[in-house]
Amino acid sequence: MPSSLRARLRSTLTAVLTAAALLALPSPAGAQPAQSEGRFEQQVLFKASQDPGYACFRIPAVVKTKKGTLLAFAEGRVLNCGDAADIDIVVKRSTDGGRTWSPLQVVNEGAGDTHGNPAPIVDRRTGRILLAETYNTGRTDSASCSVPCDRTPHLQYSDDDGLSWSAPRDLSPQILPPDWNSWYATGPVHGIQLTRGRHAGRLVFGVNTETWNGSRVTANHAALITSDDGGDHWHIGATDSWPIADDGTYRQKPSELTLAEREDGSILVSGRGQDGTDLGHRTQTVSRDGGSSFVAPFRDLPDLYAPQVQGSMLRIGDRILLACPGDPDRRRTMMIRSSYDGGRTWDSVDRGTVVTTDWSGYSDLVRADGDTVGLLYEGGAVDARDEIRFARFTEDWLQPRRGPDPTTPDRAPGTRPAAVLGGARQTDGVFGGALEFDGTDDAVRLPYQQQLPLGSKDFTASLWFRYTATTGEQPLLWMGGIGTSQPQVWLRGEPASNRIQGLITVRDGASAPQSAYVRTSGAYNDGQWHHLALRRGGGRLTLFIDDTELSTADVPGSVSRNSPFGVHIGQRMDSRAFFTGAIDDVRVYDRALGDDEITALRTGAPVSARDTVLWLPMDRVSGSH
Repeated sequence: MPSSLRARLRSTLTAVLTAAALLALPSPAGAQPAQSEGRFEQQVLFKASQDPGYACFRIPAVVKTKKGTLLAFAEGRVLNCGDAADIDIVVKRSTDGGRTWSPLQVVNEGAGDTHGNPAPIVDRRTGRILLAETYNTGRTDSASCSVPCDRTPHLQYSDDDGLSWSAPRDLSPQILPPDWNSWYATGPVHGIQLTRGRHAGRLVFGVNTETWNGSRVTANHAALITSDDGGDHWHIGATDSWPIADDGTYRQKPSELTLAEREDGSILVSGRGQDGTDLGHRTQTVSRDGGSSFVAPFRDLPDLYAPQVQGSMLRIGDRILLACPGDPDRRRTMMIRSSYDGGRTWDSVDRGTVVTTDWSGYSDLVRADGDTVGLLYEGGAVDARDEIRFARFTEDWLQPRRGPDPTTPDRAPGTRPAAVLGGARQTDGVFGGALEFDGTDDAVRLPYQQQLPLGSKDFTASLWFRYTATTGEQPLLWMGGIGTSQPQVWLRGEPASNRIQGLITVRDGASAPQSAYVRTSGAYNDGQWHHLALRRGGGRLTLFIDDTELSTADVPGSVSRNSPFGVHIGQRMDSRAFFTGAIDDVRVYDRALGDDEITALRTGAPVSARDTVLWLPMDRVSGSH
């Protein structure tokens, strides 16, 4: 369809369909009720069925102008939902804090090419709205951009509150050095204007780029782009580069940077972690000189559970909000988590506030009006790319800040106590006390510590359990990530399949992930105490259940790499299954114990704590629920 005809159809039909959709104010499947006395509401803002001329909308970004208008940007994908086809940048405006919205307006038409990655910034001194964006040659299929990808940065601006936009100008001469010659991405999320210190008024947004040496990509770069003259001139500021080995592996690839100015004027920078060998799918650093340099390289956040996806931040008072899905494996369960110490620590998933339990992806946050926050995010009942929604909520709708959880001691050397979640209670155990789990929300979670990831080492995990469940997944011990491709170690009961199973998934260099498992021929769900141990050593993966020993071939590689990392007792890492029963004396050694040592664990004979990375007797809980 010619672009002029497509534009005419949009202008006539979009107004009718958008008005009808906004009157209905649909509430997407999976939306959660308010968590407290605060307010929450949401609506579908961009969707192919209500915005003619597009097959898909992705990549949301939102800002509030100096006049208080909200501008919600997205990529309007014309042919399909692929990342590199015919893509326009589109916008809708709201003058009432996001309650109602204008018809769709095209800001930048791709005309067969990809014009995307919107990164809007508002200059509050002049009222100008600047929009950084990235171009590449478009495709007619749904495949990704060919490597090396011919990505170039551009900029538009509006001086009339987003009603009209300047012609784009190419920023390559200013912020595209010769060695950033493959992938290049602006944002995609709002940039910020600094308000404090000697750099007050500076405009800052993030980019991530790659270097191509003629045959392969050799480095990843994450950088801040700054302007001190309202966007007339731009400079490459803080830059963090990570080399890529000949086999394609690398430690980190910080990308899709979201920024927040902290109360002291420094900049917190949070990024997506993508396929690196460092643990975690979120990574962050700080700039203390207005974005000119980073205080340190990006560091991974292993215990901040998220899939590989873009996220967004917003500071409100002394609290920084982070919006991104909370499922560590898949793009689902959009969640708001908080930091009360400038990003040094973040709420765990059990303390976050769920926006929706269905599929969800990219997002952006904005102060909508008064005490209301706006969240523009990808979501869907079938796929995270189904639609883009706009949610409005007050700060008191978010989960309140919670005090410390009860704890149970960890006797391994140099460790901290483990958190007791959900109300797990003490009961009689094999050796003194044990903990009873209700199958709903009870669990024990260990704080992240460097000795917990087992890597490529031999190891032995040992525990006692009793249960009577006949259905459901019954997780006993979980270490590492989750899903079919994330390194992990776990032990669980599967009573419906009449078995206990131990499994490891590994990554070895650039090879695809592999798994090995050992299964019993019974569920051992007779309500009696049973001893279970999983040992990796001597090229074998061996499961011990009471007096029975079962073994299979080991698969070489790391059981803790790339993915988010957690250690849970009685809970799946993604909180989608909980154990019903009791667990006692959980130990993990970073070596293969001998058969006589495993027998000693089963009989209660003394076994040295040497080489333990965790040892939970499970016989005492401190603090109250």
